[in-house]
Amino acid sequence: MIRFSHIGGRMAFVFGALLIPMAAPAHADTVRVRGSVVSLDGSKLVVHAKDGKDVTVNLADNFAALDVVKSSMADIKEGKFIGTATVTQPDSSLRSVEVVVFADDLRGTAEGHYPWDLGSKSMMTNATVVNAVKGVDGQTITVTYKGGEKKIDVPADVPVVEVVKGNKADIVAGASVFVPTERQPDGSLHAGAVLVGKDGVVPPM
Repeated sequence: MIRFSHIGGRMAFVFGALLIPMAAPAHADTVRVRGSVVSLDGSKLVVHAKDGKDVTVNLADNFAALDVVKSSMADIKEGKFIGTATVTQPDSSLRSVEVVVFADDLRGTAEGHYPWDLGSKSMMTNATVVNAVKGVDGQTITVTYKGGEKKIDVPADVPVVEVVKGNKADIVAGASVFVPTERQPDGSLHAGAVLVGKDGVVPPM
């Protein structure tokens, strides 16, 4: 979950606003950058992306540095607002490939069920857990969002993470990052937040 216990409500709102693109429905101008840091010079971030290319991102002056740390299946429980990328199985059921648990401050962020970019026919579901049934190989959860409901199988080996307030000093060469960006009319990429994997965690979003 995302904890803001050491910052005020206004700052929590600011971080929430910066995080919205992380789980927002994709559109023509959305570019999610995944890879490792090459350099950070002021507001200019260079990331060696997974496709092997170096990508330059222009960061907002007040950009948020957020750490992605390991969590556990125990945090996926009734009443929690979560985001999970899923793939559709041959029997049309949904299988989770990653889970992010949101704090109450961010409840409702990009709520819904829409296409994602973690593989063929992947979807993102941001919703509230209303039922969680433990099984031998994980658990099956039922989630609800405005206008719909989904049942999702969450395997025991699925990465589950939480996002916590970080430090810009964590954005160092070699660090694994996830950067939600918006492409501008001139082709440049702009972002308001950088999510950095800590202690060996690679941001799974």
